[in-house]
Amino acid sequence: MTRTPDILCIGSVLWDVIGRSENAMRQGSDMPGRITRLPGGVALNIGMALARFGLTPALLSAVGRDAEGDELIAACTLRGLITDYVYRSDDLPTDRYMAVEGSNGLIAAIADAHSLEAAGDKILRPLEDGSLPAPYKGAVALDGNLTVELLARMAQSPLLAEADLRVAPASPGKALRLTPFLKAGRGTLYVNLEEAGLLCQASFDDSPAAARALLARGARRAVVTDGGNPATVGEGDEIITLTPPSVHVARVTGAGDTFMAAHVAAELGGAVAQSALKAALDAAALYVSGETKI
Repeated sequence: MTRTPDILCIGSVLWDVIGRSENAMRQGSDMPGRITRLPGGVALNIGMALARFGLTPALLSAVGRDAEGDELIAACTLRGLITDYVYRSDDLPTDRYMAVEGSNGLIAAIADAHSLEAAGDKILRPLEDGSLPAPYKGAVALDGNLTVELLARMAQSPLLAEADLRVAPASPGKALRLTPFLKAGRGTLYVNLEEAGLLCQASFDDSPAAARALLARGARRAVVTDGGNPATVGEGDEIITLTPPSVHVARVTGAGDTFMAAHVAAELGGAVAQSALKAALDAAALYVSGETKI
């Protein structure tokens, strides 16, 4: 019997291949380190973190019917996520993400989410065929690895018109894919300072300025992070800014997803704006310090 989800996580579900060195790195560096393969993707990272916070997330994504896909679905199930609604493709391979990190942060990354993009609106079938209630009235975490066309459709879709939409761009390279949500005034946008600048076609010195600019461009609500610098939540005329705890950075991939999941979980649990932001910053700090596992 399928469990009832607390939140839908729509977007990338893939394998993360991460190379990490304890040394500072730059372009062309060749360093000793560790290479790991873990379940990942923005939607899945958010879902796994939400599960750690006691929620029951369901995934809407595309995963191949290959050996890697079977292994990935099993790993998701083991971590407490509902995978019944995942589109399993016979002819598309399971997606992958590859990154190299040094002690000075992310050096380079490549996201191969072509199967998710090729699957297109097939991942939304559970909302269309009655498998899930529609219009969906619960919380939805959505990532920018979907195509521009599909994201634009979702920003206007009656299937999600009553949902509590939480939207993240997945990477600065995909930040502009969130433009339809700015134009529609839909959802809460979770972006970093660089992504906010791309969406606003400007540069910002700090998160409060970025949040105000996003609101001015039509965002209903904006959450802007800036690494170890203060983060801001903006809605209407209210701007709340807090500084994250100072920690040793042991990893960065997945930190933004952990922050978003902790913020969503805190708010769904009834926390007010400032408390929810503090909870998210604390969770992200614990994650980048290496003290928690995804």
